[in-house]
Amino acid sequence: MDLLTVSQLAEQFGLSRATLLYYEREGLLQPAVRAANGYRYYGEQELARLRRITGYRSYGVPIADIRELLERETNATIERVLRRRFEQLESEIRALRGQQRALVAILEHSDFHRQPAMTKARWTSIMRAAGMSEEDMHSWHREFEAREPGAHQEFLESLNLDKAEIERIRAWSRE
Repeated sequence: MDLLTVSQLAEQFGLSRATLLYYEREGLLQPAVRAANGYRYYGEQELARLRRITGYRSYGVPIADIRELLERETNATIERVLRRRFEQLESEIRALRGQQRALVAILEHSDFHRQPAMTKARWTSIMRAAGMSEEDMHSWHREFEAREPGAHQEFLESLNLDKAEIERIRAWSRE
């Protein structure tokens, strides 16, 4: 096999060049050869390593854990890291189920045409009734802010909050 450039490798794996350079900075993937002109070239070993990296990333395994896996790729390490990721996913799913229950409660108990606009107090009360803790609600805001910042802003405005409180909530959500 011929050596691949970083751009060729990125194209073969459907990744951006920046992602491969990030993996290099993080110590996950090093080129087989670094030419005098600074060009990076990758061989079979690097391709095999990148396959493992992208496999772990497809499971949502964090970079730090991937680094550990690549350093000590034993069955015990793989099992421990994957079980930890599984537990994280379980926790996220529980939080999402809580959000679903909150939305169902709103939809089942709301007459949007007759009732006054949603308020912060009503929203918080519904979330608590759906079984969400303060931390669950904080997590909900963090996810909303990270995934849809504009929609999060609109949602907070719909609760008739003043600008200072909206900014405080959004800043708290970005922490």
